[in-house]
Amino acid sequence: MKRRDILKSISILPLAGGLAGSLAPVSGIFAAPKAKRNVFEELGLRTFINAAGNYTAMSASLMPPEVMEAINQSATEYVMLDEVQDKVGEKIAAMCHAEAAMVTAGCWSAIVLGTAGVLTGKDNEKIKRLPNLTGSGMKSEVIIQKAHLVGYEHSVTNTGAKIIVVETADDAEKAINDKTAMMWFLNREAPLGKISHEAWLQIAKKHNIPTMIDMAADVPPVENLWKYNDMGFDLVAISGGKAMCGPQSTGILMGKKELIAAARLNGPPNGGNIGRGMKVNKEEIIGMYVAMDAYIKRDHRKEWKTWEDKIAFIDAAIKKIPGVTTEVFIPPVANHNPSLMIAWDPQKIKLTKETMGEKLRRGSPSIETISWEKDNSIRITVFMLKPGQEKMVANRIKEELLNNSAS
Repeated sequence: MKRRDILKSISILPLAGGLAGSLAPVSGIFAAPKAKRNVFEELGLRTFINAAGNYTAMSASLMPPEVMEAINQSATEYVMLDEVQDKVGEKIAAMCHAEAAMVTAGCWSAIVLGTAGVLTGKDNEKIKRLPNLTGSGMKSEVIIQKAHLVGYEHSVTNTGAKIIVVETADDAEKAINDKTAMMWFLNREAPLGKISHEAWLQIAKKHNIPTMIDMAADVPPVENLWKYNDMGFDLVAISGGKAMCGPQSTGILMGKKELIAAARLNGPPNGGNIGRGMKVNKEEIIGMYVAMDAYIKRDHRKEWKTWEDKIAFIDAAIKKIPGVTTEVFIPPVANHNPSLMIAWDPQKIKLTKETMGEKLRRGSPSIETISWEKDNSIRITVFMLKPGQEKMVANRIKEELLNNSAS
């Protein structure tokens, strides 16, 4: 090809390229965006209106936009996991009046790692031994009130520790010996126990024994986030994915600096320990920090008033149905928020609590309620509802009550 012909070919390339581009079908990364993928439909999953509460089996809470934004942002860069725990732990500790804090794989994990830290301290040889305490020289007994034995104490025994059951303050005094490692308190069951928070702490401090409190679902009120640190508990464990609306798989362990440091050695990213599998990724740790920060700064009075208004709306829609009685109920400790107990006369409305729960579950929209408590009744909460869903809940419950009325 002559030089003249080459130059001529080059001069027409932009035109040819532009023409070809305009005629060719658009594909690849320049293609028009596809319809938004719906993975719930793709997997055949039932979604529902949550009028029950932030229960683990119901996937706890929905995370607000600022938490999702933090999670998405933190997924775009690499950082050292221990540094994330260091920085987030400092922030959470300051917010909650603690010496130190860490984000864990749920409240259960917080209890396991906290107990492990109490047993081993920062001794690597002891850390490697758990849960095999026999012949280790470690203290191995944890004192718990009988009323507090409702299943969560298994998180303590995951470490190999033995539970010593007491009922009274005198029992607790007598149970303490050179094997006593810790005294554990389940806040949810405090009203049923015979030993108060203050008395529990007094006994423990008298004998220089570390204390831990499990307050998994015990905010609101927001003040509980620092109440038990201020009260003097050495370790406090809480869920992250309930009222604070952090990632469901997170929890927080906070308390004395040395105990938190020991707990971290018993967990990830370290290996050769009891907690290696209790991983929390950087996105969850940072998401939990943002969730707590947002929760503390929330207008809690305004939020409570919103809950009361939604309860009142549902109550007004159904309480005049013949045979129906309603009662506003606020649990004293765990899940402390307004709920509505809806009961009915089985002679006037032919429903069991199980049938009512199933009808609401299988209806459209699907609704989950608390239908496992008293006979011929269900209980609902509203703090998990999206805006406007209280109307859907009221209409569906009213519909089922009327459809099954004997009159």
